[in-house]
Amino acid sequence: MKRNVDLKEISDGRLYSSNDMVKADCGNCEGCFACCCGMGQSIVLDPMDIHRITGGLNYTFDTLLAKYIELNVVDGMILPNLKMQDDTARCAFLNEEGRCSIHPIRPGICRLFPLGRYYENGSFQYFLQTHECRKENRAKIKVKKWMDTPNLKKYEEYIIKWHYFLKDMEAYLEEHPEEEKTIGMSLLKIFYMQPYGEDFYAEFDRRLSEVKKLMY
Repeated sequence: MKRNVDLKEISDGRLYSSNDMVKADCGNCEGCFACCCGMGQSIVLDPMDIHRITGGLNYTFDTLLAKYIELNVVDGMILPNLKMQDDTARCAFLNEEGRCSIHPIRPGICRLFPLGRYYENGSFQYFLQTHECRKENRAKIKVKKWMDTPNLKKYEEYIIKWHYFLKDMEAYLEEHPEEEKTIGMSLLKIFYMQPYGEDFYAEFDRRLSEVKKLMY
């Protein structure tokens, strides 16, 4: 999801790599779950997120769709996002104690927060969102430790591929709006609804390559 804002207004003015130290550690969010509430449709999930959650919970995509996620159009694409509970506006995965019930397999955006990604020249860097997290006096932590993601370099390569693929698709659908629904549903099935094997990255690359051959 794109954000049309001035980076200087929402960050500390710095860009970070995975090996940099950043003031993001909020002490395990003890006593706070503000970032898990009232997020609307903004926690958009990528294929790895769905792969992690379905695998970790032994759920199908349809099972998630029944209670925990929903589908919305984002920049012309049909993409899943975390669902907020209708009565409390809390994330559907938040338990009664205000803790994430899927923390080890939480989505990438949740792992990232309060960091963000700044995409440029076919890659990205991290930035610190200075007004989003309510925790004060956050401690410094290395970005890659904060991300808590196995094989972070490979994950970052995947994120880059997915981001720029969606950007290309957005441009294509702007020129071919009559194909939006058909293409959106096809890509949803290919990248989200069909289960991945043990090597997610290899399978994702194969699917992405096949789709690009058909589209371009």
